[in-house]
Amino acid sequence: MAISTSFMPIISSSSSSSSSTSSSRNLSSFSLSSALGTFRIRKNGIMSNYHRQTSNCRLVINYCSSSGMGSGQNNVNMKQHQMASMSPFGVTLNQGGMSKSSYKWQRVLLKVSGEALAGDHTQNIDPKVTMAIAREVAAVTRLGIEVAIVVGGGNIFRGSSWAGSSGLDRSSADYIGMLATVMNAIFLQATMESIGIPTRVQTAFRMSEVAEPYIRRRAVRHLEKGRVVIFAAGTGNPFFTTDTAAALRCAEINAEVVLKATNVDGVYDDNPRHNPNARLLDTLTYHEVTSKDLSVMDMTAITLCQENNIPVVVFNLNQPGNISKAIKGERVGTLIGGTWNSVVSMT
Repeated sequence: MAISTSFMPIISSSSSSSSSTSSSRNLSSFSLSSALGTFRIRKNGIMSNYHRQTSNCRLVINYCSSSGMGSGQNNVNMKQHQMASMSPFGVTLNQGGMSKSSYKWQRVLLKVSGEALAGDHTQNIDPKVTMAIAREVAAVTRLGIEVAIVVGGGNIFRGSSWAGSSGLDRSSADYIGMLATVMNAIFLQATMESIGIPTRVQTAFRMSEVAEPYIRRRAVRHLEKGRVVIFAAGTGNPFFTTDTAAALRCAEINAEVVLKATNVDGVYDDNPRHNPNARLLDTLTYHEVTSKDLSVMDMTAITLCQENNIPVVVFNLNQPGNISKAIKGERVGTLIGGTWNSVVSMT
């Protein structure tokens, strides 16, 4: 049926009860503003009556289903249920109809060190590295996994290394390092948005002209809407590393894991640069990290993860595909404070 576009349809609906609750959906009334007359159509096996009321020039549409068409209605309902339960790209629907990823983790925090962003160190930030990160993060966000990122600033300025130089105190040096993380965050945001990933940068102290201030509930809402959130400026306090900021933000936004992207394959039982026989460890406990003084994260960050039961995955950023594997919960690098026994859905 073709309807002229010279009028604006006004749709209203109502339901009339019948002998049973299940059949109450078979009779509905809709009204459209129109100058059409009375006519009948059959669509999907349902006979419909159309009548123009001359008193108010409204088109009344009554959909009536006969008792012999119950099986056809059931088939339609079954098809609708099947379509609603389809789960492309490893995404399922919960009872509320919202998409829910079937992977090991649903919300993750990715910690990217500043040194990793430098790539081959020919310049402070390597655009190829940021693009590689953006593409892998894009691949997993489209699967329904929520991703937050904490970036370091060691590729530009490391406060602990400059403290004491030319009278620069440690607090001032750390604040400069926080500004360096903001530079990395804005660069990474621009790279991600260039390939269509909606991204927000939130800083621990106010820089309203370039980024949002960190507000926990706003950050969680961004993640729920499918946006990537980059946390910059560390915790906003000197004497705390960006590893501690990653553990803190992970606990605050209720992320399930900290994914630490580094330049090594994981945690070894010895320094692989000095000992070629050093063995890559598959899993570790928090106690083993602290007792053996393994240089994975600083003790404050490890303790914070331990107290909040947050597992940590240490993996090599330079291996293509490792970021998406880590985010999807696949076995990669070294897992601290957890096990790999969870089943991961593959697509």
